[in-house]
Amino acid sequence: MNLILKTKVNGNYKDVMSAFDRDLFEALKPPFGEMEIIEFSGSKKGDKVHIQFQRPIATEWISLIVEDDLTDQRAWFIDEGVVLPWPLASWTHRHIVEKIDDTNSRIIDDISFTGKNVLLTVLLYPAIFLGFYPRKKIYQAYFKENE
Repeated sequence: MNLILKTKVNGNYKDVMSAFDRDLFEALKPPFGEMEIIEFSGSKKGDKVHIQFQRPIATEWISLIVEDDLTDQRAWFIDEGVVLPWPLASWTHRHIVEKIDDTNSRIIDDISFTGKNVLLTVLLYPAIFLGFYPRKKIYQAYFKENE
């Protein structure tokens, strides 16, 4: 299953991409549940993100950054889940920042995932959408404040 969310933000695409650090990751924490960042080593190939959820159920999530790059029009990094909470079976999140012009960018969250079976995959879509849709306002506020 694939989910794509696009958000226009203030800032040059290179500056926006360089802001994908622990502070932004903290700002993007979901409003529900309790999440602790165990490790956040960055957004470059070989880096690792390890989070622990306490609520609604205790579980962990570990993703590795498997790719990052920069061109004249976009920058990106890709994280893949290596330890995922049930009921996820696979997770790939492409974090893309496209250049609109010199002072505006578009952040694209391009997420591909599967559940442990087809039914779970379909049922996960609304939960993942609701978990990621609030990022749009968070991104806009974060990059407005950090102009």
